[in-house]
Amino acid sequence: MASSEIDQKFLGKLARLVENENPLLASVLFKILGLSINLSSQLITARKQRRQDGSSANPPLDLHLHIVWLSREGLLLLDQYVLPSATLKKNVELKILAYKLLASFYHIIVLFHNTPPVTTTGTNTPEGQSTTSVANASDKGKKVAKGNGTYDHGASKSISEGGPVGPPPGFGPQSPTAFLMKPGDYLPLAQQCFKEAIQLAEQHLWGSHSLRLSVKTEYAAFLYECVHDAEASRRLAKETISEVYEATEGIDNDMFNDACELVTVLGKMMKRGLGSNNTLRSKGHGTSNSGSQGTPRIEQTEAQAPVTAPPGMI
Repeated sequence: MASSEIDQKFLGKLARLVENENPLLASVLFKILGLSINLSSQLITARKQRRQDGSSANPPLDLHLHIVWLSREGLLLLDQYVLPSATLKKNVELKILAYKLLASFYHIIVLFHNTPPVTTTGTNTPEGQSTTSVANASDKGKKVAKGNGTYDHGASKSISEGGPVGPPPGFGPQSPTAFLMKPGDYLPLAQQCFKEAIQLAEQHLWGSHSLRLSVKTEYAAFLYECVHDAEASRRLAKETISEVYEATEGIDNDMFNDACELVTVLGKMMKRGLGSNNTLRSKGHGTSNSGSQGTPRIEQTEAQAPVTAPPGMI
């Protein structure tokens, strides 16, 4: 996601690079870097609480709101300052990073704010669900006029004529985050942003470049978590690893370490959703005794060759 350490490295690097030529752009990149670090800690906290409380538990309301707010601010900074200034002629990496971060922030929005929810991570918090049930109880027997949360209480009356007054933001039947961002289905937009970032990365960066790997690694996670296309996620992970091993360009030690880390993550993603006998759990072709829904560990098999450094990465 946007909190990726690799993205943060490139944010700091590119902000220093453009500092003399474009101080405003550099200051915005540093702001996004600080926002990304803050967001990273919030997402880690949300994941830890979900593991402790169960896979279906929702983050506390204040944490939920903070995550959505930080993501929204990141989108605004990118749209207003970074994307207009980032051009392929001046800096290819900055252009690709901008599109990657755009996709990353929308990825988080889809997880925590999407309507309809794509995962239990982003469903309404208990506080929001309780207000929804109260609103539904008060409207019992009244006809729903539209699907956008407005109700038809018989004859329409204006507020001056004594008509119904809607609840304040965060207390109605909508998600508690509705006052931060307009509720809606952000899944197609996020997927489009990922595809644009991948297209740019494939055109201008070599297969073992850590920024290109970062884009594809998160897109593989997005396909699994939000699109729920496990097969496409595993296929993308496998193809990305192949591209790394086929790359012949030389890279420095820092990028080599980043590439090795991401290849390890992609290797785990290749096994996601598969049972111990490499059959799909979700379709009932195989079962796992552990019952865990997390990322399975990579087990060495006879057919699996030992991991070696890709060409050009030594």
